[in-house]
Amino acid sequence: MDHSTIINSTIHFVKDTLKNAEGGHDWWHVHRVWTNAKLIAQTEKVNLLTVELAALLHDIADSKFNKGDEEIGPETAGKYLAGIGIDPFTIQHVQNIIRYMSFKAGFDAPVFHSPELAVVQDADRLDAIGAIGIARAFNYGGFKGRELYNPEVKPDPNLSKDAYKNSTAPTINHFYEKLLLLKDKMNTQTGRRLAAQRHQFMENYLEQFYIECNLK
Repeated sequence: MDHSTIINSTIHFVKDTLKNAEGGHDWWHVHRVWTNAKLIAQTEKVNLLTVELAALLHDIADSKFNKGDEEIGPETAGKYLAGIGIDPFTIQHVQNIIRYMSFKAGFDAPVFHSPELAVVQDADRLDAIGAIGIARAFNYGGFKGRELYNPEVKPDPNLSKDAYKNSTAPTINHFYEKLLLLKDKMNTQTGRRLAAQRHQFMENYLEQFYIECNLK
């Protein structure tokens, strides 16, 4: 299959697989990450097919919705890619991007990196901040039945991996435990440029949030 056919087939697979997904991790999240990844890739020396496949498949089976299984995503992606005849090297590369690109993977010592991972990771991080990031955070918090805010529960930006994965803290805490940390974790120049504006939007939002809570 040519590049276009592979991508169109993958889009169809992802849309069908995620048709009942939580709103912050659905097809439209994937679509935004894919779009961001293609934009960032324009200024990076990368294999575009690998970037696009990893972006499209990065949340095909998120561990958060699969009892914490961190291998189900790479395995699902690998089975799909093998089924459409993608070469083993590309499959392994895509699987490693999915395996190591998440925020929680950053708690462990790095064991894999590539320019393609850098691009897809930045694209995913961009969708976790700014206006979209705020919407996704509260949508997931509602999905999990979490409080919006509780001044008695203080955020901890130095959580361990297990504490982060098992947190039930109010959604506002997530800003300090992840979202506001992402700007300084971007890999690419384009990613850093786009993240700066989105980060500022979140800062402005939080200022207004506390004013409306009569806490500022």
